[in-house]
Amino acid sequence: MRVWFITGASRGLGRAFTEAALDRGDRVVAAARNVEPLAELETRHPGALVRLPLDVADRAAVREAVDKAAAAYGRLDVVVNNAGGLLFGMLEEATEEQVRAHFDVNLFGALWVTQAVLPYLRAQGSGHILQVTSMGAGGGVASVGLYAAGKSALDSITQALAMEAEPFGIKVTNLQMGGYDTGLFTLGTTTTEPDPIYDGLRAELAAMWGEDAGPPPSDAAPVVMELVDLPDPPRRLIVGGLSYDLVKQMDEARRAEYEAWEHLSRKAAG
Repeated sequence: MRVWFITGASRGLGRAFTEAALDRGDRVVAAARNVEPLAELETRHPGALVRLPLDVADRAAVREAVDKAAAAYGRLDVVVNNAGGLLFGMLEEATEEQVRAHFDVNLFGALWVTQAVLPYLRAQGSGHILQVTSMGAGGGVASVGLYAAGKSALDSITQALAMEAEPFGIKVTNLQMGGYDTGLFTLGTTTTEPDPIYDGLRAELAAMWGEDAGPPPSDAAPVVMELVDLPDPPRRLIVGGLSYDLVKQMDEARRAEYEAWEHLSRKAAG
């Protein structure tokens, strides 16, 4: 039996991971700004779920919540940094307030949780930190560039974390999630004030993306359950077959561009 601490647990991927962990007999401390949607899970799994109101952007509140989470069942085995939102709009349109609020949750929130859980996991000599990023963490796309930037930054932090934490018996995996129907583009979205100058590009993007919201988050949960059972899990995992193919294509395109301009790169020393 494992003890999970999951942020953003009330909907989307966080909810799917919470349900899957409970269904397999594990214990979950589920954190979210609004934990009311988790009430029926608490009834269905008596004694196995602790609901914890939390805004991950508040560092002091995060530390207090992690202390409560560790005390709830006496340990923490799997920590899932899932809380996040989407800032949708062109870079020029975003206000300073929107950008800072976005990074406070998507980047700094995950960092605050990571900092708070490390002493507990280190003392145990075990644990697995899962950072929920995105298949787009390696590059930006128009209108969702700030979302990709936050996930890319978290990706880099996670690579460093793995080197720092693994000597203490702590496993770290960056979950590069595909496009699941999590409500990110509805409930989890902050939208900029549209500038008409970008209307043409918006239309192109809408046509490119289409209206398919993607598979349900529950489709991803079995993969994560299998992942945490691995004795030697990967540091990075693309979740989703289509996403795997798209990431591979992006990596190949980047490599091709590097090679096309190798002659110019090599003209500089270093």
